[in-house]
Amino acid sequence: MFEQDPFIIAELSGNHNQDFELAKAMVHAAAKAGVDAIKLQTYTPDTMTLNVRRDEFMVSESDSLWKGDNLYDLYAKASTPWEWHKPLFELAESLGLVAFSSPFDISAVNFLESLNVPMYKIASFEMTDIPLIQAVARTNKPIIMSTGMATFTEIEEAIATIRAIGNNPLTLLKCTSTYPAKIEDSNLMTMADLAKRTGCQVGLSDHTQGLGAAVAATALGATAIEKHFVLDRHAGGVDAAFSMEPAEMAALVKACRDAKAALGRVVYGGSEAEQAAKKYRRSIYIAQDLPAGTVLGEAHLKIIRPSFGLAPKYWSEVLGKVLKVDAIKGQPLAWNMME
Repeated sequence: MFEQDPFIIAELSGNHNQDFELAKAMVHAAAKAGVDAIKLQTYTPDTMTLNVRRDEFMVSESDSLWKGDNLYDLYAKASTPWEWHKPLFELAESLGLVAFSSPFDISAVNFLESLNVPMYKIASFEMTDIPLIQAVARTNKPIIMSTGMATFTEIEEAIATIRAIGNNPLTLLKCTSTYPAKIEDSNLMTMADLAKRTGCQVGLSDHTQGLGAAVAATALGATAIEKHFVLDRHAGGVDAAFSMEPAEMAALVKACRDAKAALGRVVYGGSEAEQAAKKYRRSIYIAQDLPAGTVLGEAHLKIIRPSFGLAPKYWSEVLGKVLKVDAIKGQPLAWNMME
């Protein structure tokens, strides 16, 4: 499904602070950091929630970055204006990036289709929105879906919904839906289990701080890594606290690429690059000048580096044998020297 493995996505989210010039600068910086794609989020506050001030429409979790915010106000502040999408996508594509988005309702899917996006992302909180998933599946385009808090039954329902409509290439992202997420809550073994149980490609939508989870996920078979992106964490942004700055994103790209390269393939006996080093293994050598007829004992021989003599496993077998030629100190022992 992806040209790069892992396919690394910079999520711009609302870190542009609704400043178009900042958003463009983020796209340039993401490309320079070496990511494969940038992703937007396509919604308005009215497509996300109602403009209501009751308690259930307030962020109440004590450990949330947005504690005390009203949902409508938060989404108004974090949304990406729809008129930005086309120029940002065109800029990203001109820089060699794949550009796509997460739609949060069917009107967003229709809008993104008018821009001919190459793929779609289903956010973890929308994973149970079956009508939205159906609308995305009908586009017949690849889908990336964060699983977040979903039970396995809910994941199966979402997959079945997609499969009933078409054969969209599907990648499931393990996601811990806390912001930021603790590294110990990553539970990346779930990602590997998802691959085994569903047959889908898998990856990680990473809300932790740092690159450890992304590298570990790559080692466990992630084909896609999504990470929130910001130019300057200290300058603010709704997701800045768990977003990567450009230098950090570049380090993540390199670390994930290195982790993937390090996996390699099953090899025994050393890689091609190691073959020359085999001469530095140990073998049996003559330890002193010896005349023909010498009965070889432990004092006459030594197991040393390099490896041009008989292998050490023959040590007990050569003891007691008789030299049939003169030998000098430092000469590798060979079978044709003995009788």
